[in-house]
Amino acid sequence: MFRAPVLLVIAHGSRDPRHAATVHALTRRARAQRPGLRVETAFLDFDAPSVPQVLARLHRSGVREVVALPLLLTRAFHAKTDIPAALAEAVTGLPGLAVRVADVLGPSPLLTAALERRLREAGLSPADRAGTGVVLAAAGSSDPEAIAVIAEIAREWRHTGWCAVRPAFASASLPRTEDAVRALRAEGVRRVAVAPYVIAPGRLPDRIAVGAHAAGADLVAPVLGPAPELARLLLHRYDAATAPLASLPLSA
Repeated sequence: MFRAPVLLVIAHGSRDPRHAATVHALTRRARAQRPGLRVETAFLDFDAPSVPQVLARLHRSGVREVVALPLLLTRAFHAKTDIPAALAEAVTGLPGLAVRVADVLGPSPLLTAALERRLREAGLSPADRAGTGVVLAAAGSSDPEAIAVIAEIAREWRHTGWCAVRPAFASASLPRTEDAVRALRAEGVRRVAVAPYVIAPGRLPDRIAVGAHAAGADLVAPVLGPAPELARLLLHRYDAATAPLASLPLSA
């Protein structure tokens, strides 16, 4: 009998307990959207279980195919280096286990839909759209590819009716959230909203919120969290990775 590959969601991990709680809530939602699919969670750092621990447990239980999905919004250092290295090391000594790596989550229209959901939850109505400038506040990266992706998302989102959309970053890149809020104010934007382009709470999302409030943003949306759009996106990336023409898996 055919057994679908296990979906292994790999998150970065954080000392902040809200991070792991949010990741687990998201994976529970993905399970609920696709009953019968086995969904596991692992962390690169700080939280347990680790990637090697989960893969070893799956191997002992007879699992032979895994789709590893980086819970990341851009292809930066963790996606390009950390996760592939962790997976390659983890499959060593696990004969017969094939691990296929799915794409990162972003960019995707589902992420934009989740951002808009969070802005509505923060109190922004559809009638406010034309008079609102949005700061798309990402965690930040030193990777030029990741920075360019955030800038392109902001440009595309601007064309959906907002009077302005500006990228900002909590670390590694500029501008900071507070600088982007102040720049919109200086241009005469009447209402400024900050939309964190971050999956789970933690130090950098907190920095985004602090900067937004310090600069006088009218509202700050919650992080993306376990939004139903994100759960659907996990499953879309899984399906793409299991398609017949998907890339070859890592094998022990």
